[in-house]
Order: sequence, then C-alpha cells, then structure tokens
Amino acid sequence: MKNRDKGKKGELIAQKWVKSKLRLEILETNFRSPWGEIDIIARDRDTWVFIEVKTRESLKAGLPEEAVTREKQNKIRRSALFYLQKKGYNPEDVFFRFDVLAIRKEKGKLQFFYYPGSF
Repeated sequence: MKNRDKGKKGELIAQKWVKSKLRLEILETNFRSPWGEIDIIARDRDTWVFIEVKTRESLKAGLPEEAVTREKQNKIRRSALFYLQKKGYNPEDVFFRFDVLAIRKEKGKLQFFYYPGSF
C-alpha cells in the first residue's frame, strides 16, 4: 500500500476514533486551502478543533507526531484561519485549538496518542 493510501486509511480510522472516544462532532474532513490540508475539523462544545492525523506502521521514520513540524503547524494555522473566515467567522471571536492524533501500529495493534492543544 502506498503512503498516501496508508494516510487516508489512517484518517478514516481516526475519524471513527474521534467520534467514539472523544465524542467530538466532526464538521469536515480533508479541508483543502492554498496552504495545505486539515485532516479533521471538529467541534468540542464551543471550541473549533483542527486535528492533524499522523499514522505509522513502523517507527523507522520516527514517531508519527514528530512529523508535525513547525512548518506543518504554520500551514495548518493558516488553513484554519482561512477555513473560519470562509465560513463567516472572525477568528478573533471564536475559540479554537490545534490537536494532533498519532496512530501507531505496534505488534499488530493500533495505538492512539492524542495531544489536545499541541500547538
């Protein structure tokens, strides 16, 4: 399976996990902006939640959460502001946060590591 396909599969697993375990309302997935993509956009009561999903079947390339570099974070921030403005919200008037969901496959089992407000 290609990396892109693995990533999409991981995102689908992540969506189910976010709904069932975190009980967040998913508003949109794979939102594209001029700066990149936001994997999951959700609501946690009155807070918008922008979630970056990283999946690894092996740790050879490092932990999945380590792939959310400062450059990636900046692209996600810009994309989130673009999203809010596109939906008619002033980013200064709403609560929002950036979370990371890392999914690791270890010994044939999926493990989920969730980092709310990571950047």
